[in-house]
Amino acid sequence: MTDAPEIPVRVRAEVAALPPYKQGKQAGAEAFKLSSNENPFDPLPGVLARMQSASALNRYPDAAANRLRARLAERFGVDVDGVHIGAGSVSILAQLVQATSGPGDEVIYAWRSFEAYPWLAVVAGSTAVQVPLTPDARHDLDAMAAAITERTRAVIVCTPNNPTGPVITQAEFDAFVERVPSDVLVVLDEAYAEFVTAPDAVDGARVLAGGAHPNVVVLRTFSKAFGLAGLRVGYAIGHPRVLDAARSTAIPLSVTAHAEEAALASLDAEAELIERVRTIAERRDRLAAALREAGWRVPEAQGNFVWLPSGAETIEVATAFDAAGLIVRPFAGDGIRISVGEEESVEKVLRIAASVVKDLPQGHSGRGLA
Repeated sequence: MTDAPEIPVRVRAEVAALPPYKQGKQAGAEAFKLSSNENPFDPLPGVLARMQSASALNRYPDAAANRLRARLAERFGVDVDGVHIGAGSVSILAQLVQATSGPGDEVIYAWRSFEAYPWLAVVAGSTAVQVPLTPDARHDLDAMAAAITERTRAVIVCTPNNPTGPVITQAEFDAFVERVPSDVLVVLDEAYAEFVTAPDAVDGARVLAGGAHPNVVVLRTFSKAFGLAGLRVGYAIGHPRVLDAARSTAIPLSVTAHAEEAALASLDAEAELIERVRTIAERRDRLAAALREAGWRVPEAQGNFVWLPSGAETIEVATAFDAAGLIVRPFAGDGIRISVGEEESVEKVLRIAASVVKDLPQGHSGRGLA
């Protein structure tokens, strides 16, 4: 506990010291918001109509989102109890961490990765164990496996890695999971799975097929590819008893009827939405290639974003983007994540990126061969 004068009640010391989650900066009317990995396309009219037809606001939603669970169970070839719906995939991850980990336990993840991972572990009362990425901004799965101890209760694997972009291959993940004790939870966070074009990338559905790894839970979301970030709906696929543990820690009724209806409508319109995803992936590849040509050392990009390893110059570089009406996501001391936004934003991003890379010191890790 802490008696810090700025907090009027007794708060756990580790929570008091924890910085709150910081959302990507909002953009003004004339700026491009490229800070939150949102889908730049507006929702389909049919999805909006279905959402508006959902039950009245004075009624509670179906607590288990059973229609959406049934639809996803059919898609993944699992029993309906092997599907869990939450208010975004991060909320399910929080439930899983709380269900498995407490004081004296450890949660392992790569770093840098999704910024929610550290505070999820701390809020659960457990110890966060960060394993550095490789020099090419990828998960070091050998080091993560070596970091597992008797105190380890969960390992989080993010692919494509947010914010740096690279994927884990199927072969790499298969070898890794064989090294993890069978009673340790492995969370495969695939929030950006639909944007992946690498043929050798791990596929959570394939990992779960046949039930060989009941300690693996796959997380996905409707926020990114399906463009429903404002409705907060994600899902987990895994062993029913593992998901029961997550359900036991969940805040009841957190998935709204409107979110469930929009998710169902999005699945009905999936072919049209996936065409949009292909457009974003093509735009991403074009942006990454041009950034490399301009002189940036951009890691493999497989999500709907690119990573500039700007290091100690991160805040200075981000300020240049901001001044040009491009709201990006800086991670002080590490780099800048730039979401793939509207086509009109690409040329502006490239212009600013080309102007600032020349000011990086010689030998800077963010500079490529150009």
